Amino acid sequence: MDFMDHKDLKNELFESEEVKEKYEKLNVMYEIKKQIIRYRIENNLSQKELAEKIGTKQSAISRLENDGYNPGVEFLDKVAHAIGKKLEIRFK
Repeated sequence: MDFMDHKDLKNELFESEEVKEKYEKLNVMYEIKKQIIRYRIENNLSQKELAEKIGTKQSAISRLENDGYNPGVEFLDKVAHAIGKKLEIRFK
């Protein structure tokens, strides 16, 4: 049985425009979540403490960081303000 390495498999999958589009959508959310988690860790904040700054429950932060949850722009804006950042959305 021949096995593909990660790069070959990714290239083959990306031949499909549908797969490529879904990957890009997921990648955007992954990057947002990664930034929020990084900020929280760098500032020694628990999920509960970040939630309190936003005015929400710890479970909302947990969902944001862990699940396939797709938060709305309003929620992301609250998170941005709570961590001293500005939410920017651009079309490229």
